[in-house]
Amino acid sequence: MMRKKFGGLGQKRWQDAINRVSLNLQTTRKSSMSTRGGSFHSDSEVDDGPKGPAVLYENTFQLEPKDNQKFPTKKAEDVIKAIFNSNLRDKKYISDSSRNLTTNLSELIRTQVKQELGKQNRFKIVVMVLIGSMEGQGVRCASRCLWYPQCDRFATYHYNNEHLFAVGTVYGVYYE
Repeated sequence: MMRKKFGGLGQKRWQDAINRVSLNLQTTRKSSMSTRGGSFHSDSEVDDGPKGPAVLYENTFQLEPKDNQKFPTKKAEDVIKAIFNSNLRDKKYISDSSRNLTTNLSELIRTQVKQELGKQNRFKIVVMVLIGSMEGQGVRCASRCLWYPQCDRFATYHYNNEHLFAVGTVYGVYYE
């Protein structure tokens, strides 16, 4: 009975509907996962629409990095330190320009860390930069992530001068 109902032309229409729904789900996920503005940057680009057929890659079945491919937290911390020291040495905190400054710093940190990792890395790099005014107050900065602690790592560095403070965090999240 079921074969007769969905057989022939009806089955093709059913398969076309499933394909359209799965294509809509894929584009919805891509657009909802991308983030714009602020100082939160990821190395994924914003998708402006379909640019051609999707490229399918073979699975490598490599579920965790090899021992020599772990995320280098010390190198990432050194990158943050060098960028903060060179760009924030004589800066004063101005609330209007701090948004552009955090965006530029996070972009610089992201590109430098990606260069340190090389082309054969399998880490998603996420950079967060927070800048504030030094006015004698205390500040606590926290973030939470859901990740696999054997593979995923983070590096953070705190910088302050007499006018401002900055906290930079780089997350290296392993993906298959």
